[in-house]
Amino acid sequence: MELSQSSIQALVQKIKKEMFSNTDLYSFVSPSAYDTAWLAMIPDPHQPDRPMFAECLDWMLNSQREEGFWGEFDGYGVPTIDCLPATLACMVALKRWNVGAKSIDKGMAFIHANAEKLLEEKYNPCPRWFAIVFPAMVELAGSVGLEIILSDGFKSNGGKNISTRGCKFSTQLVDKYHYPPLISYLEALPSWYDISREDIVKHLSDDGSIFQSPSATAHAFMVSGKEECVAYLQSLLQRCPAGVPPIYPMDEELVKLSMVNQLQRLGLAQQFVEEIDEILSVVHRSYMNRERGARQINFVPAQLYKDSLAFRLLRMHGHSVSPWSFCWFLHQEDIKDHIKNNSEHLSSVLLNVYRATDLMFSGEYDLEEARSFSRNLLEKSISLRHLHDNLVVFPNFRRMIEQELSLPWTARLDHLDHRKWIEVNEIDTLWMGKASFYGLSCLHEDDLIRLATENYKFRQSIYNKELVEVTRWSKDLGLSNMGFGREKTTYCYFASAAASSSQLPHHSEVRLVVAKVAILITVADDFFDMQGSLDELESLTEAVR
Repeated sequence: MELSQSSIQALVQKIKKEMFSNTDLYSFVSPSAYDTAWLAMIPDPHQPDRPMFAECLDWMLNSQREEGFWGEFDGYGVPTIDCLPATLACMVALKRWNVGAKSIDKGMAFIHANAEKLLEEKYNPCPRWFAIVFPAMVELAGSVGLEIILSDGFKSNGGKNISTRGCKFSTQLVDKYHYPPLISYLEALPSWYDISREDIVKHLSDDGSIFQSPSATAHAFMVSGKEECVAYLQSLLQRCPAGVPPIYPMDEELVKLSMVNQLQRLGLAQQFVEEIDEILSVVHRSYMNRERGARQINFVPAQLYKDSLAFRLLRMHGHSVSPWSFCWFLHQEDIKDHIKNNSEHLSSVLLNVYRATDLMFSGEYDLEEARSFSRNLLEKSISLRHLHDNLVVFPNFRRMIEQELSLPWTARLDHLDHRKWIEVNEIDTLWMGKASFYGLSCLHEDDLIRLATENYKFRQSIYNKELVEVTRWSKDLGLSNMGFGREKTTYCYFASAAASSSQLPHHSEVRLVVAKVAILITVADDFFDMQGSLDELESLTEAVR
C-alpha cells in the first residue's frame, strides 16, 4: 500500500510540473489538422509557387498517424469523425505544393478503407457540421486530382444525411441567428453560394478573423487579400507554431477552468489544492471586476458555457459569487430565443447551466428559472428522434444528461461519480466549435488518467481494509450478533466513507469513528424499539444523560 501511495505522489509531482509550470496554455490545446491544412494552402503573395506558412506544411508531414489519417483517436482507440475532413484537407495541401506523395497515398488508402465504415457504424446520422464540411473537402480533393470514390450504397443509405447539404444551406441563408453561423464555414461553402468580398469584409472581427476560425480566415484571405486577415494568421502562427488550434484566440480563463473541472471530476482535487485555489482566486477577481455589457449573439453560447462552469466551481470552493454571473441570459429575450432555437447544438452549454444550479440557495429565483429553462431543453434534446451533433459524436454524453436529470446531485456519491468520469473521460471537452468538439490534450494524457485510476483503487483498498477492521470491532463487541435488531455494520461504514470521500484524506480516523458511532446508535435505537423493558430503557436514558 505504501508503494502505491508513493507512486501516486510521484505522478502528482510529474503532472504538477507539466500542467502548472507551463505558462503557455496554448501548448495544452490539441492542434487541429484541418485548420493547419488550410493555412498550409495559402500561397505566398510574393512567391505564389511557395506556401506562405511552410511551417504548417512541415507539421502535416510530421503529424500523420501510422494508420494514414490526420487527427485524433476517441476514448476507445477509434479515429474520430473529424479525421475524415482533416485528412482530405491535409492531402489537398500536400498535393497543391507537390510534396508528401507517400503521405497522400497513405491518406487515400485510409479514406477509401475507413470513411464509409466509420460513418455508417459510428456516426449515422452524421453531425450537421460534417454534412457541410465533408462534401466540400471531397470536392476540393477532386479539384486537385484526388478522386474520392464512395460506393453507390453509401450514397443512397449512409450518405443520405450528407446529401442534405444543399438543404442545410438553403434553410440557413436567411437565418442570421443560426449557431454556428453559416459564414463560419466560409471555406466549405459551395460554388453556387455567392458570397462577395464585401460580405467577407463585413463579417471580419476586430482581430481580422472570421468568427475566430483559422480555416475560414485562411480562405477569407485567399479570396479578399485583406491585410487584417494575414495579420491575424501571422499572430496565430507566432503563438502556435506546432499546429494551430481550431479557434484563436482561446479564452485562457476557460482553459484554466477546464483544467480545474477535470481534476475535480476525476477525484484529484485533494492532490492539487494550492493550484486549484490559485486559479479560482484569479478567476474570482476577474468576475468581481467584470462590467456588464452587450454580448454578440454568436458568441453567447461560448460565454454562457464558461460563466456557468465558473459559477459552479467558484461556489463549490467557497467563493461568494452572484447568480447574475451566468443568469444574465434570462433577462434578454433575443438570447433566450437564440438558445431555444439552437438547443440541439447547445446541449453541453445547457448541461453546464443545469449543473451550476445545483448550488442554489433558498430565494435565488434566477437560479430556479435557469434550472427550469435548461432542464426543459435538455429533456427535449434527449427525446429527439434524430440525435444531434453532441449525442452522435459522444454517445456517452446522452447517458450523462440522463443521469443529471434523473438523479439529483445531492443524492449522488462523489466516489462513484469519479469512477464514472474516469470511464467516460473522452467526453470531457472544452467547447464545441464549428467542426465538432475540441479539448485540452493535457486532460486526456495517460499520466492523468493513470493517476485518477490509481488514486481510486488506492482509496478502495483503504476502504476495504477499514471495513474489515470495523466488522471485526463489531463482532468482538458482540454488536453484530446480539439477537435482535438490524445488522448494519457494512451499511454504516459505506455511508461514512461515501459521504466523506471528497473531504477527507486517504488515511483518516474520522471515517472509522463515524461508522462506529452510527453502529452504536443503530443498536441503541433497535434496543429501544424492540428489546428493552421499560426499566432498562429508563436506566439507559439516565446513563446517557
